[in-house]
Amino acid sequence: MTQLKLQAGDRTFIADARNGRDISIALDFEGPQPNHFGASPASAKPMRAGEFVGDTRAGGSCNAAVLTINPHCNGTHTECLGHVTKERHNVLAAAPPAILPAALVSVTPAPASGSGEFSEPPPLGGDRLITAASLASAWKQLPRGEYPALVVRTLPNAPDKRERRYTESDDHPYFSLAAIEMLVARGVKHLLVDTPSIDRFDDEGKLAGHRLFWGLEQGAAETDADSRRDATITEMVFVDDDLEDGIYLLNLQVAPFVSDAAPSRPILFPAYAA
Repeated sequence: MTQLKLQAGDRTFIADARNGRDISIALDFEGPQPNHFGASPASAKPMRAGEFVGDTRAGGSCNAAVLTINPHCNGTHTECLGHVTKERHNVLAAAPPAILPAALVSVTPAPASGSGEFSEPPPLGGDRLITAASLASAWKQLPRGEYPALVVRTLPNAPDKRERRYTESDDHPYFSLAAIEMLVARGVKHLLVDTPSIDRFDDEGKLAGHRLFWGLEQGAAETDADSRRDATITEMVFVDDDLEDGIYLLNLQVAPFVSDAAPSRPILFPAYAA
């Protein structure tokens, strides 16, 4: 076995470097792809410069495509607090080290009505929440300790998440404010989810969960001393059913874009605490 060994505080984590699992969604520029908020699909067109055309099918000497993508809406991406601030923070500055401890938990979103948990704006009828109660229950099944990264898989785990077009009429589950508060309190700095947003599709532009996770006041677009500049949110992952809940080492590969968000490729390595 080629070992990955990570010392984190007083804990040692060991994983097999050969068993990494990619939980990003491959973005097919010419086929089905996930989409959020009515954004245009990611697309690819041949580069054209003078008489040159970047498509061998059109007589070009080589293929050179111009890619158009909105990282926030076209597939797996990682974002930082620059997503909601006037200051131009970039995700590369917030990206975690090469390897860090992570936990994978599976939760079933609960009907908002009767859950006893809330969002801002308040949930509408039919909304489903990823609640603090469900996360706390899943967390109890993990070995004790802090996990700076948390991957949340929602159930049922439909394969069409890989190409689902999320619309207001087919809204996705989202996090209650109590759930985000709990994750921050437990030291989670890197949150990975299989939904297109941790907030409601139409949340009146509040992005309350995002702001809470990044340590910003509700409605604020400026950072302060309490802002979590080193925290990230990764959305639109897909975690296959054969990956069990438990401990992992995470390699969160973020495209080197100087932007508030960038396409990303999270790799999970099943691990154990030595």
